[in-house]
Amino acid sequence: MARRKIAFIGAGNVGATCAHLCFLRGLGDIVLYDIIDGLPQGKALDMAESAPVLGIDATVIGTTNISDIAGADCCVVTSGSPRKPGMSRDDLLKINAKVMSDVGGAIKQHAPNAFIIAVTNPLDAMVTQLKRVTGFDKHRIVGQAGVLDSARYRTFLAMELGMSVESVSAMVLGGHGDDMVPVRSYTTAGGVPVDRLISAKRLEEIEVRTRNGGGEIVNLMKTSSYYAAGTAVFKMVEAYMLDKKEVMPCAAYLEGEYGVRGLFAGVPVVIGAGGVERVVEIQLTPQEKKAFDSSVAHVKELVDAMDKVIAQGN
Repeated sequence: MARRKIAFIGAGNVGATCAHLCFLRGLGDIVLYDIIDGLPQGKALDMAESAPVLGIDATVIGTTNISDIAGADCCVVTSGSPRKPGMSRDDLLKINAKVMSDVGGAIKQHAPNAFIIAVTNPLDAMVTQLKRVTGFDKHRIVGQAGVLDSARYRTFLAMELGMSVESVSAMVLGGHGDDMVPVRSYTTAGGVPVDRLISAKRLEEIEVRTRNGGGEIVNLMKTSSYYAAGTAVFKMVEAYMLDKKEVMPCAAYLEGEYGVRGLFAGVPVVIGAGGVERVVEIQLTPQEKKAFDSSVAHVKELVDAMDKVIAQGN
């Protein structure tokens, strides 16, 4: 039986980190695509040369020819301009909307049956553009958002409490931006509600750090996060490729859930072989729902701004 195929459109730090994890897990054959000649080929060759040490037989290909993604079962889209110091996710809108149009057209042509995981920022607008260009059903396209944001929240909580990150359960919903919503009412440490262990003032400080987590790393490294981001995407690819039916917060297309229609927003979803198999609706507190609605309103502003940029370009 032929191995399944995972295509990474964008072979930068996030794409390559995720690809390497998929390679180590043996999830399928890997294709690394990028427009920078030598970059995908070099990373692919480097990865392939580690296979004998690990006993991995998966094929790894690096290419600058987008048609090499043909027949991919899963496409991870990280291409576009990375976030730079002083640049918000919103600043990336004009540059990356055009990239998504080109990438979406290529996926539609060469990998029409793929499940798409979008990573490019500003995420909520970019995944919207990919869906429009491909025409894919809502189950077959999703954005990486809350898996990374929730991991940051859990990391900071575990640091504060001096306990294993595995003991901390948390979710961050809403848009993948500075107004994301850490859902305190569903956050526990060792099964204990976190607000019983940490003061409200300190929790707010941790939640602010979570919202600014991406910017904190950009300021330190002068480029975007990639270890945590790549690992978050890997968990989504793994859930799809292995039909894990795993519940995780992702940017999913909503058609009435959480009172939202016609937009992507970060909510808990089940990811399995059917892609986004269903949206899990949880009961938010009035304060959390207000924050969620405000975050979704910003997503709509982003999408409207993208539409304006695209219209001006035409």
